[in-house]
Amino acid sequence: MKKLYKVEDGKMICGVCAGLAEYLRMDVNVVRIGAVVAAFCGVGVIAYIAAAILLPFEDEEAE
Repeated sequence: MKKLYKVEDGKMICGVCAGLAEYLRMDVNVVRIGAVVAAFCGVGVIAYIAAAILLPFEDEEAE
């Protein structure tokens, strides 16, 4: 079963978009553009902050 993680490798801020792109098997740039569009709509900032706080890094879950 796939799990959603933050990713250290290739992260720009917290690794949320990189982890989501890996989970969805998409290009990270497409996910980042979607995050920017969602941020301008108002919901994206809250969702990104919540994901940055709640999602574990991929390394932490392996332990």
